Amino acid sequence: MSTNLDEIIANFELLDDWDDRYRYLIELGKGLTPLPEADHNDANKVRGCASQVWLAARREGPAGPDSVLHFSGDSDAHIVRGLVALALAIHSGRTAKEILSTDAFAIYERLGLAAHLTPQRSNGVRAMMERIKADARAAAQG
Repeated sequence: MSTNLDEIIANFELLDDWDDRYRYLIELGKGLTPLPEADHNDANKVRGCASQVWLAARREGPAGPDSVLHFSGDSDAHIVRGLVALALAIHSGRTAKEILSTDAFAIYERLGLAAHLTPQRSNGVRAMMERIKADARAAAQG
């Protein structure tokens, strides 16, 4: 995926209509690098999501708070796949310490997503964020 977080935020702010924002979110999901079939496994499945969601983490460098994590992900639902793309834009390529100090849900709120997602999808976003933070905690501790 080549869209960075700043681009996503800027594009969201340009779109006034929520149908357009949902379409943009779906386009972000379509831009995800395909998750290898082997990574569609139980260990990578995110619990707490109504849709099927998988997140795979890869650590770069030695364990510790400065280790860099790269995430890949997928979902069987178009909008959720876009939410996965947003989560990856927020966290992938950052250090464990940065990930743990980031309030990703605040970014979702800033984009207006928190108010426009169903409670089930909001719970799923929280489950994704907690999974990413758990991966960062594990990487930070070694």
